[in-house]
Amino acid sequence: MTSKTLRRMSALAPAVACAATLAATPALATNGYFANGYGGASKGIAGAGVAFPTGVLGMAQNPATGVMVGNQWGICLTSFMPKRSYTISPGGPLTVGTQSSENEFFLIPCGGANFKLSDDSTIGVFAFGNGGMNSEYNVNPFAGLGAGTSPLGVNLEQLFIQVNYAKRIDNTFSFGIGPVLAIQRFSATGLEAFEGLTSAPGFVTGNDDDWSHGFGVNLGILYQPNAQLTFGAAYRTKINMKPFDKYRGLFAEEGDFDIPAMATVGVAYKPATNPKLTLTAEYQRIFYSDVAAISNPNAGLGGPLGAANGPGFGWTDMDVFRVGASYDVDERLTVRGGISHNSEFIDGKDVAFNILAPATPTWHASVGASYKISDRATLTGSYTYAFGDAIEGAGFGNPISLEMTQHEVSMGVSWKF
Repeated sequence: MTSKTLRRMSALAPAVACAATLAATPALATNGYFANGYGGASKGIAGAGVAFPTGVLGMAQNPATGVMVGNQWGICLTSFMPKRSYTISPGGPLTVGTQSSENEFFLIPCGGANFKLSDDSTIGVFAFGNGGMNSEYNVNPFAGLGAGTSPLGVNLEQLFIQVNYAKRIDNTFSFGIGPVLAIQRFSATGLEAFEGLTSAPGFVTGNDDDWSHGFGVNLGILYQPNAQLTFGAAYRTKINMKPFDKYRGLFAEEGDFDIPAMATVGVAYKPATNPKLTLTAEYQRIFYSDVAAISNPNAGLGGPLGAANGPGFGWTDMDVFRVGASYDVDERLTVRGGISHNSEFIDGKDVAFNILAPATPTWHASVGASYKISDRATLTGSYTYAFGDAIEGAGFGNPISLEMTQHEVSMGVSWKF
């Protein structure tokens, strides 16, 4: 075994360790249940990174950036702190009152490595978490429908492992492709009130963890017509997941809970008069409507739970807009900031089931910085605040208001080799 092979194997260690940890760690959410960027550098500019490199984890946003990352490994840890609550007013059978979820702090690791195969091609592997429908209420509002134990809650956890290949075709154009393995697990408690409204009794709630897996592909391109402008685009396919058999009476299409596709386009600009500054803007669309368990409406309970037309969360496709800036203060210090806005994707008539996952924020603001502690090692940190937002509507005759705010702190270290 050559010394080069040993170095590459050791560089893979962060990805392997993070994969093992993520498989048992609740994951974060901001844009619905997708993270707003991956890795501290991207999170510091409100999740941007499709048009310029943000490190090893940035290849999750655009695989083509691998040729700009070079030989590097990185690990990161995000502290995710959501505050979720609902208020139910009199008018129907649901239990009246205001309740907050018990789960307000999660640690989310990520990591991976990238290697140069030649001067114009790289290969990498990395792991990151996603999800966020993790809630636990000590008072079960659905008990007023006739049944319901406490706590009420759901837990969705997702792990993505991507192998990344990037190739520079010429001085202006690069492309990347990344096969993705997705693993997810889910559990639900307190939904006994719906056992009589399902196509599969006994497979709605309280069945412990269920696991599923699936495969998809992440594709990306970069186009740099001159030293000032870079255009980027990426598309991650829908990931067809094995159904949650233990919860085939809960999710539409007999427990099917696929991971929706997403498409992103963006531009980065370095002013000729100030090349230390990078400005970026991008647009992303998340195709929640392609997954029945997520997008089917729950108002009126159009069909039994678990059926093809069974109730879901009523989420529509989401549009995300990001603007950000990165500035190299000197050879060691880089500072970042950004704002993102996502479209509202839940209608007031579908609030009842979204008590389980009140993903209401639409505005996010981020700041961050990186500091080179040596020629090879860099520390990166970021902070993101998701501004509180509420969605109001009615379910089962009761007025319902959902609200969420979020704090997120991410720290990481990268090493060039």
